[in-house]
Amino acid sequence: MRTEISTLGEFGLIERLTGGVGDDAAAIENGAGGYTLMTTDMLLEGVDFDLTYFPMRHLGYKTVTVGVSDILAMNGTAGQLTLALGVSAKLAVEDLEEFYAGARKACEELGVEIVGGDTTASVTGLAICVSVVGSVAGDRIVRRSGARVNDLVCITSNLGAAYLGLHLLEREKRALAEVENPEPKFEGYEYLLERQLRPRARKDVVDALGEAEIVPTAMIDISDGLASDLLQICKASGVGARVYLDRLPIARETYALADELHIDPVVAALNGGDDHELLFTVPLGMQEQVVQLGVGVEVIGHITAEGTGAALVTPDGAEVAIKAQGFV
Repeated sequence: MRTEISTLGEFGLIERLTGGVGDDAAAIENGAGGYTLMTTDMLLEGVDFDLTYFPMRHLGYKTVTVGVSDILAMNGTAGQLTLALGVSAKLAVEDLEEFYAGARKACEELGVEIVGGDTTASVTGLAICVSVVGSVAGDRIVRRSGARVNDLVCITSNLGAAYLGLHLLEREKRALAEVENPEPKFEGYEYLLERQLRPRARKDVVDALGEAEIVPTAMIDISDGLASDLLQICKASGVGARVYLDRLPIARETYALADELHIDPVVAALNGGDDHELLFTVPLGMQEQVVQLGVGVEVIGHITAEGTGAALVTPDGAEVAIKAQGFV
C-alpha cells in the first residue's frame, strides 16, 4: 500500500522515518561532561527561496542563520559549519561568490568557522545543505522535553514579520512580471524584508541567558511557526499550553501590511514560520529575570497539565485550539 507523504505532514514523516528524533540538533556525549551538537538543514530553490528576488548574498547569510539557530535552540554554541551546494547551470561563479560572502558575514558575526563542504551539478535549481557542529555543557543543555506545568512560555521577538515579508516579495514579483525595468514598492516595509531575507540567529539571547545563569526548561527554534513549534514542545514534554492573544508580539509593520493584503496578522504570527526566533519555557519564579535580560524576551503564556491541549486565549477568556499547519 502506498502512503502519500502529505497524509503524514513534515513532523509525522520525520517521526516515522527516524522513530522520533525530538530536538533541533543531535546531542552526543563528548566524554568531558558535555555534548557535541550536530544539525543539518536543506534549502531548495522553488520551495524555500526564489532567486527572482532573493539576493545570493542574503541567501548565504540566511543559510547560516537556519543552521546555527538549531544549535542555539539547544542552548549551545555553534563552532564549525559545512556547506554543500547543488548548482544549476544558470548560476555564474560570481553568484556563488556572493553566496559565500553572505555566509562568511553571518559566520563572522556568530563566531562560526566554515570548515568544508561540497558542490555538485543540479538540474532542478539551487540546492543547499548546511551542517553545523556545536557544543554545550552537560548542565546547560536544553531539550524540547523539559517543560513543566506552570512554566512560563517565552518568545524572543515579534512574530509574523518574515511571513509578511515573503508576501510582499511575492506581490511585487507578480505585479512586475512583465515590466521591463521593474521598480518594486518596498517603502516603509524594509523591516519585513529584512526579517525574510536576512534573519539573524539569536545568539545574543543564549549569551544573555548564560550571563544571567538561566537554563530554560525547554526550547525550540521557531522555523515552522509558533503553533507548530509550541505543539512540538507540548508533545515532547507531555504537557499542554495556554498562550494569550493580547500578549503575542506583532510589529506595527506586520499589522500594516497584513491590513493592506487582507491577511490576519494573528494567523501570520501563529503559522507564518521563518522567524528563527527562540521559543522557550522557564519556571514561573523567573518571570522578572527573563523580561529584564535586555534582549526583547516576551512572556506570552504558560504550560498546563497533560491532556489540556494547547490553546490561544482571547481577551474575553475564550479558548481556541492551536493546530499545526505543517508542510513538507
